[in-house]
Amino acid sequence: MKISIGSDHGGFELKTILLKYLQDRKHTVKDHGCKDENAVDYPDIAFDLCNAVVKGESDLGILVCGTGIGMSNTAGKVKGIIPALCTDPYMAKMSRQHNAANVLCLGGRVVGSELAKEIVDAWLAVTPLTDDKYVRRRRKITDYEGQHCK
Repeated sequence: MKISIGSDHGGFELKTILLKYLQDRKHTVKDHGCKDENAVDYPDIAFDLCNAVVKGESDLGILVCGTGIGMSNTAGKVKGIIPALCTDPYMAKMSRQHNAANVLCLGGRVVGSELAKEIVDAWLAVTPLTDDKYVRRRRKITDYEGQHCK
């Protein structure tokens, strides 16, 4: 699987851990930055990663900032991106199974590295939208987006 990963300075440490973790599991991983703990603007990283997912350069994306909130808010502005801010494996599983999330957002100052690995594993293990009712609900959102969001 091709996975894009990115962080701001607040998520740099966790991103670095998850990057190696994913590579060790034989995923192809593209690092969208940042490259160190020097301050950067999280929207720049989020938009770059999300565009790679939308264009099909990556199958899925993982964004990390201090809380995950900024990355999640930014990712949600990119048409075709369904972000999920998750703090436990159950949320991660449901975000894929019920919502077809294609970008996982994590808080590097909120979630420890071992829990983050469990969240990532749960998120990657699920096939999205396993039931017609979830497909119907997702379609309502994308239809609204197409009609009302430019």
